[in-house]
This record gives sequence, structure tokens and C-alpha cells, in this order.
Amino acid sequence: MCGILAIFRSSLSEADLRKIMIQNALKLRHRGPDWSGYKVYGSNAIAHERLAIIDPDSGSQPLVSPDGNIIVAANGEIYNYKELYEELGGIDFYPPKTGSDCEVIIPLYLKHGRDFPRFLRGMFSFVLYDRRDDSFFVLRDHMGITPLYAGYGADGSIWFASEMKALTDVVARVDVFPPGHAYDSELEGKGGFVQWYNPVWYDSTYLPTERVELLNIRNAFEMAVKRRMMSDVPWGVLLSGGLDSSLVASIASRLSRRDPNNEWPRLHSFSIGLENSPDLAAAAEVAKFVGTVHHSYVFTVQEGMDAVREVIYHLETYDVTTVRAATPMFLMSRKIKARGVKMVLSGEGADEIFGGYLYFHKAPDSKEFHAETVDKLRGLFQYDCLRANKATSAWGVEVRVPFLDQDFLDVAMTINPEDKMIVKDGEGRRMEKWILRKAFDDPADPYLPAKILWRQKEQFSDGVGYGWIDALRDHANADVSDKVFSAAENRFPYNTPLTKEAYYYRDIFDRFFPSPSAAATVPGGPSIACSTPRAMEWDASFRGRADPSGRAVAAVHESAYVEGFTPQAEGEGGRGAKRKVDGEPVQNGKDK
Repeated sequence: MCGILAIFRSSLSEADLRKIMIQNALKLRHRGPDWSGYKVYGSNAIAHERLAIIDPDSGSQPLVSPDGNIIVAANGEIYNYKELYEELGGIDFYPPKTGSDCEVIIPLYLKHGRDFPRFLRGMFSFVLYDRRDDSFFVLRDHMGITPLYAGYGADGSIWFASEMKALTDVVARVDVFPPGHAYDSELEGKGGFVQWYNPVWYDSTYLPTERVELLNIRNAFEMAVKRRMMSDVPWGVLLSGGLDSSLVASIASRLSRRDPNNEWPRLHSFSIGLENSPDLAAAAEVAKFVGTVHHSYVFTVQEGMDAVREVIYHLETYDVTTVRAATPMFLMSRKIKARGVKMVLSGEGADEIFGGYLYFHKAPDSKEFHAETVDKLRGLFQYDCLRANKATSAWGVEVRVPFLDQDFLDVAMTINPEDKMIVKDGEGRRMEKWILRKAFDDPADPYLPAKILWRQKEQFSDGVGYGWIDALRDHANADVSDKVFSAAENRFPYNTPLTKEAYYYRDIFDRFFPSPSAAATVPGGPSIACSTPRAMEWDASFRGRADPSGRAVAAVHESAYVEGFTPQAEGEGGRGAKRKVDGEPVQNGKDK
């Protein structure tokens, strides 16, 4: 990851503009500790704090076209940049000045104008300034994997930054830059923002009819992982021991061993948890099976508690689930950076795509199931994408998420949702994410041990050790008095905390980011295990819950629990699999 900051149409002098640009770009240096680049053009300024992953020697930014007219500062990676150069005509059309993957943005813009984002595959936020007509174009990737904020100055200036902390002290208002959108200065009379990413499945009223082809899922996901192995520096994988990160680790390990040009054939994997946590044991088993050099870190409850304040500063959110899960990830990222690793792959997104959260088994029909997956994906930039990116970039580590690959999404989100459902009419019950598990169930060349491939879903904040969440709750209950909590609505009329733990996080956030517009960048409403209004209508037990832990919705965990699961390739649920559904045992995928 890198950090970008851009200021357009400032009323400051060039000298003062440069000073305030550098002053605020310093707040992003944790994202890019390797180098800094600053450019001022009249009333406009662009800053870049670089984390060097591709072409560490010559890829410094801002990037400038040969004639000096087009300036780009980017955060993220363009995975298909080599293919794009070939399609553009190679160096005959545009001779790149660096080996940076992001420089391809310049020739794409020169050839296709503002229509070029549709050609990009990757995760990215960038600002492009065209000196020829004093216009600018700002873009955020399709799912909001990389963070971006817009700020509006009292003098009419407009600011863009990778993190809110670079804006809140200098602008009158700050907003989250919407994913899959661009800000075009030529459209400012019409609001400025334009949506560039709008796939057919993005509309929750669209119901896919394509039946699942398991091999298509496998091939598309392996390609998504392969794309993200692009690196000129040491890299690794995050490994919780759950299905999603384990599949990423397995595929990456296979591809690493098969690549004769790979400089680091022994892949390194990383996990964290409290002592004797479920994730640590499962991750160690996966690492041994797939052949990674594994690093397992144990943290204490006190170490986690001591870090919460700093975590909230870096995350820029007070969402309970996000803070809980980000704290161990934040601690692990520091350990990863200490080993000299600058990039990691992770498994975010699979639960949203395939309906992997256990409450999905309460979906009443395929239409509701699909609409919920769409809503979850469209909101992911506020939760898991934010957590993964900011918890790692706090220590100058970049995280890449293959499940959110644009082409893989087009495969996975156009599958008939009946094939994804945990409940399937006439065929009994199946485990969550069954089609993903089955796509990689290869007895001849197994990707994972069966007990991992068919391991039940656990939230990361639960999997690192149940004592972690309990300790957070207890600490907040002791720190926030009944009297203070009773006045929560007076202090926080927007998004009033519903628990003392939520109040504790909100209080910390408010001390760092006291403006109302900063508080409004965090989603409103109760934070619960199934947080969309749609899902709350599926089951009365979902309503009124303020605790987002998967354990809090006990009926979901108990009714979806798989006991003694022993999968077989030819069986849906596995021969001899016993599952409790709504309190009744189910065997071999059929109601007993």
C-alpha cells in the first residue's frame, strides 16, 4: 500500500500549499515508508508516500508523462499492466519511464480518455491531473479494497487522501469516496462523481440463472491468486486456518513451487491468536500440509487491550466487529514487517460472495439469499476491506484479496443462488460455502486436509480465542460507568452506541476525529452479526442484538453446527456427516 494526498483549487500561495501538503502527507507515511514525492502546480498539489512492491528502484511517484502534462499518484496495484501495455502497442505507443505497474494509467488515459477504468484489473485509488486543461480525475477501485476519502475546504478547495487523518484538521467536511466511482472535475456542475463499475449482478433485484460449474470456480480463483503473486519484494500469506485463507495459501504455495522464476519458492505464512486458540492449531495443520514456512504468533489479552487505542486511530472507525478483528491483525502485521515481508495475500470476501456466514441458512429463498450477498459485497468497503487494508498498512504491509478479483466476482456472482444456499429444496441441508469447498475437493491431489476443507465458519475475532472478545467486553464495562452510558444519546446523537463496548470505541474515535462528518463516515445502525435490514426480517432472533460476535446469535451457530463431519467426494454432506439443523439431527444431507 501507499498513501496519496491531493489538493485541488486551493487559495493558498504555492509556498504555503507545499508546506500544508507535506505536513498532512506525513500523517500517511506509515502506509508508504520507502519514499516520498511531492508536486505543486499553481493551486494544485499532489503527494505520494510510497511502499515499494513493484520496481522498488525506479518506481517513485507521482508519475509524470514524458511531456510533463499528465501527473498520477496511485495507491495499490494494477495486476494486468503488462497485458495492457501489449494491447496499447507497447513502448512504440508509450515508452514507460519506470517499471511501476501504475504508470500504465498514463497511456491508457491518453488513448481512451476518462473511459479507461474499465480496462483495469486490480486494487487502486489514484489521482490524475491533466495540466493541459487544468482538470483532474480521481478513481477508487471496484470494491473499495483501497481506502479513499474526499474533503471539502472552506475556501472551495477539494482534497483527496488515502486516510481521513490527513484531512480532518484542514477541511470543513470529509466524506468516504464511494467504491467503483470516479470524481471528474469536468462534471462538477453535475456532482462530480460518476459510477464506472456497475456489473449486471450489482443490482440486488437481478437473479442469476447460471448453474454452477465447479471447475470454472476453481480455475477463476486460481487465476485470481496468481495475479496477486506479482511482487519484486518478499511476500507471504495470512493464514487463520479457516477455509478461505487456507485455500489462498494452498494455491499460492502450489503456484510458487511450479514457477521456475520465483525468487522465493518457500512461501511464508502467518497466523495469530491467544494461547491455545482454534485458529493457531488449524493454521499450523494447514501450513504443514501445503508446505509453507509458518510463523505462529501468540498475543496476550493485555497486549491486545494496550493496542486498541492505536488500532482505532489507524482504522478510522468505531464499528465493534471491525475493531475486535483488526486488533490481532494489527499486532500480527507488526511481526510480519519485522521479518522483512512487505506484501501478504488474505481471504476476505468469500463469505460475502458465497453466503458463508452462518445466518445465511435462515434465508427464506434464493432471491433473498442472492440479494443479501450483493448487499454484503457492496458494504464490504466499510468493514473487512477497511480492516484488512488499514490494520496491515499501519506497519507498511500491503494486503491483497483474491476473492475480490473483478473477473472472479463475475464468475461467482452470476451463479444461480440455489447452488449456494445452505438450505436446498428437496435436497436437505448442505454446509455453508459448499460449492467453494467442493470446487477444491480433489481426492487425487488434495488442496487441503478434509477437516480444514470442511471446517465450519468462525469469525476471525472469535477464532483467535474466545477470551479476546470476553476481555474487551469486561474492560469496557469497567471503564464506562452506568451514568456515562445512560447519557450516550446526548453525547452521540448520531449512531448512538448500544453497548458499553461500543461506547468505549466511540469515545476513543471521537478524541481522534471529533468532527460530525468524521463520525458519519462510519455506517449507522446497530452492529450485529447479520446487520442488513433484509436479514433481520428472516428470523425474529436476529433483531435487537447489539453484540456482533457469531456466538451471540446462538440459534444460528447451534442450528448450523456440523458434528463429526467426515466428507466424502461423492456425498453432498459427506457419508456419516451429522448436522444439527433447527435442533434436529441431519445425516448424509437428508433430514433424518
